[in-house]
Amino acid sequence: MKKKIRLFHLLIIFTLFLSACNLPSNNVEDIASTSAAQTVEALLSATSAIVIRTPTFTVAPPLVTATLTPIPLPIITSTSAATATSNCNVAQFITDVTFPDGTAVTPGQAFVKKWRIKNIGSCTWTGFSLVFDSGDSMGGPASKPISTVGPGQEIDLEVNLTAPTTTGTYKGYWRITTNGNVLVPVVSGYQGKSFYVDIKVQNTTTGSPSATATITPTATITSTPFVFTVTSVLFNVTGSCPNFNYTFSVTTSGPGTVTLHRVFSDGSADPYPATLSFNSAGTQTSPSIPMTFNKPGSSAWVDVYIDSPNQKQFGRATFTCP
Repeated sequence: MKKKIRLFHLLIIFTLFLSACNLPSNNVEDIASTSAAQTVEALLSATSAIVIRTPTFTVAPPLVTATLTPIPLPIITSTSAATATSNCNVAQFITDVTFPDGTAVTPGQAFVKKWRIKNIGSCTWTGFSLVFDSGDSMGGPASKPISTVGPGQEIDLEVNLTAPTTTGTYKGYWRITTNGNVLVPVVSGYQGKSFYVDIKVQNTTTGSPSATATITPTATITSTPFVFTVTSVLFNVTGSCPNFNYTFSVTTSGPGTVTLHRVFSDGSADPYPATLSFNSAGTQTSPSIPMTFNKPGSSAWVDVYIDSPNQKQFGRATFTCP
């Protein structure tokens, strides 16, 4: 009986011993090792959970370079000078109505000089004046008003003058001004700007009686100096629109040389003068000159300007298309 109790006790002790071997260890190193292992495991778990994001680089589109288109400057077109007939205020010298160039007068003689002038511009002359420009005024006014003249109209301008008391040749130049004191150009005038009066002041020579054996007085002799001048220019027009022909005939008072040029209705003129030589008083006629003009319902014309000796315009050939 005692043996069974003893064996039971030994069995219990052995059982307790085995149980003690299976209890968890309280060793510090084991605890540290276990903690480290758990930390590594946690880090590995955390690392495996981290998603590594590769940064995405968005390539920006290239900058657009602006193209500068130059804006051209406005083209400035120079305006050519208008011809005489396209200007607003333009005059044309037609002829000397009284006292043509070189007219002989006596000392102190009063006379009226008259010029024929045409308005060939596009504007009406209102408030214009005839003014003395230069040379010998011969007692004339400094300025004289002109009555209204429309485009294409002619007017006779006149001034009262008195010849100087000393013999000699005298010349005075006159011009036209607008109501704003602007000088008006004069086609076929002197230098394209004026017209003038040209006279010769001279005494009348009278012979004194001569004593003879019969005491008969001699006849009174009046000496008149010869003045070479063109007395007329006549035109002859043939043909019809658009083909015309014309001639002009120049008549002089005696021997001498005439220089002349033509003036046309469009304001143009011959660039060089022609020359005619006269051995005596008479007439010379030009060859037939063709003229083409084709503008229905209008007219064109040609004048002859005598540069020497008269310095004036004569006659006119007119070409008309119905």
